[in-house]
Amino acid sequence: MKYPLVIFDFDGTLADSFPFFMQAQHVLAQRHGFAAMPEARLDALRRLGTRELMREMNVPAWKLPMVAADFVRMMRQAPPVPLFAGVPEVLRELREGGIRLGILTSNSLDNVRRVLGVELMAAIELLDGGAHMLGKHRRIARMLKQARAPGTQAIYIGDQLSDGEAARRAGVAFGAVGWGYAHPDSLRAAQPEEFFDTVQELGRFAMR
Repeated sequence: MKYPLVIFDFDGTLADSFPFFMQAQHVLAQRHGFAAMPEARLDALRRLGTRELMREMNVPAWKLPMVAADFVRMMRQAPPVPLFAGVPEVLRELREGGIRLGILTSNSLDNVRRVLGVELMAAIELLDGGAHMLGKHRRIARMLKQARAPGTQAIYIGDQLSDGEAARRAGVAFGAVGWGYAHPDSLRAAQPEEFFDTVQELGRFAMR
């Protein structure tokens, strides 16, 4: 088994929350004094790393936790965002195939539970929320310790360049998905250990 422990990001990886973010960002931009992402530049902005995007949108690092917390609150007050098509089946396939599953996210655990529901949550062994977008490596390391698993046996799967940076700082493999917030070309250029073009490809780690 290549990766007995598979840890997922949530937004843009399991949950299709980007449309909600695009709506919410206008409120957040006005409330926190930064520049919203214009639709005309969306493709270019999705190719930037998290720090580059923050500079482009005029979001100082000290303000990022407040913006993120506000986004989480807005999501909690809205109807649950959908999972990407095929995610429930893949999570069940991995769990039934002997893979240990975790979720590490900047979102809240309440939002994760609302979106996944009781049945899918039962497949998740390890869960951690509220992580700083630029500090996930510490949470990955903590999750490895909790799971009593070496980094060589784990992979963190996400949709942003910062997810790859966190995985490498924590000593685990990085799996990039091509359907999330960041542009797939930028993620491929970061040379992840694994790249997934479709949700169904996530199931390849399950024991056959």
